[in-house]
Amino acid sequence: QEQLVESGGGLVQPGGSLRLSCAASGFVLDVYAMGWFRQAPGKEREVVSCISIRDGSTYYPDSMKGRFTISRDNAKNTVYLQMNSLKPGDTAIYHCATSQNCGGAFEFWGQGTQVTVSS
Repeated sequence: QEQLVESGGGLVQPGGSLRLSCAASGFVLDVYAMGWFRQAPGKEREVVSCISIRDGSTYYPDSMKGRFTISRDNAKNTVYLQMNSLKPGDTAIYHCATSQNCGGAFEFWGQGTQVTVSS
């Protein structure tokens, strides 16, 4: 069975850090661009980051630049999202997904992991 499983979410205080993982089984991630997305209640899903297939180029919205870092470990078939200086506005369900390229459609999605930033 092909699946993506996100983990690493939880409750963290403002200013804290979390490292999310996106582990693939049944297929390899190194032939896909990988994106992280988030969606909070009442808000539309938004792109958090994306990493390209081969050269490792990364992309971030301005609001995440300097705080979030995407990376991949092909040996572990896993993509990571390091989140620092977390704010209450970062509270959301975080999903990873595959794509042919970071500018295109994302076809296969994980179930997500909850991140809650609160005092």
